[in-house]
Amino acid sequence: MLARAFASPAAGVTVGIGDDAAVLDPPRARGGTLVWTVDEQVEGSHFRREFVSWQRVGWRSFMAAASDVAAMGADPWCALCALVLPGDLADEELEQIAKGQSEAAAQVGAAVAGGNLARGPVVSIATTLLGTCDRAVLRSGAVAGDALWMAGRVGLAAAGLRALERGRGDHPRLQEAVAAWQTPRALVREGLAMAPLAHAAVDVSDGLACDAGHLGEASRVRVVLDEAALLNDDSLVRAAGAMGDDAAELALYGGEDYALVVASAVPITGFRRIGEVVDGSGLGLRGVNGERTIEARGFDHFRR
Repeated sequence: MLARAFASPAAGVTVGIGDDAAVLDPPRARGGTLVWTVDEQVEGSHFRREFVSWQRVGWRSFMAAASDVAAMGADPWCALCALVLPGDLADEELEQIAKGQSEAAAQVGAAVAGGNLARGPVVSIATTLLGTCDRAVLRSGAVAGDALWMAGRVGLAAAGLRALERGRGDHPRLQEAVAAWQTPRALVREGLAMAPLAHAAVDVSDGLACDAGHLGEASRVRVVLDEAALLNDDSLVRAAGAMGDDAAELALYGGEDYALVVASAVPITGFRRIGEVVDGSGLGLRGVNGERTIEARGFDHFRR
């Protein structure tokens, strides 16, 4: 069944599903540098089965890994997917997970070349993804004087998850937010567009404040976010209003949007300016009352 679900070959994958290991011959035309990431989606930590279909669980698991590759300015190439499955998961549900993975892989132009199945107490999906590029964009290259640019949106996925947790997933004003959490999209095309111009980049998976803070810390600079730019999203403001939440708090500290944040001296097609890079350290937020330092916090698996 899985061999059928992932039948589409990738250039350079000479042996895929069906043998003890995949055999790869990296296509030189895709770039001479390999980037390699792994991401894991664990039931109870990253999703609850009552909030999302199994097909979308498969989709989300692949897109999370693809977003890491996109943030490096790389083109997704091929993946290995390891699934841990509890005894109560039916074959039809596994088929739906595989369908979601396959659809996401096709969306980003990669292919699943193999993987592993094992039994365990909850569903866990680990996706190891290879990408190729001419030059990997790191978090550590931002310099004072760069502007901070973003592709995608922040806060909307967190609003969607909150809506589901509060039993309001069917509210008409929250449907877009729920879809943002259930069916995220890795911004591969935008990542390729920023690669020649970016000094540094990071994907927003744990929250904008957290991930922008990572970029600033790695580059040894201060990142200052523009609150008005973050709130220039009618969908986010509408969803926050429907739940009585603070839109700025969602934008800063919500996660799983998979937006791309880039430090660059020049504008980038598909990106909008959300702040700047200056000398110093820490993370700042500039609003109508001036600039203040904020905590670079977000989702943390190990925070008590």
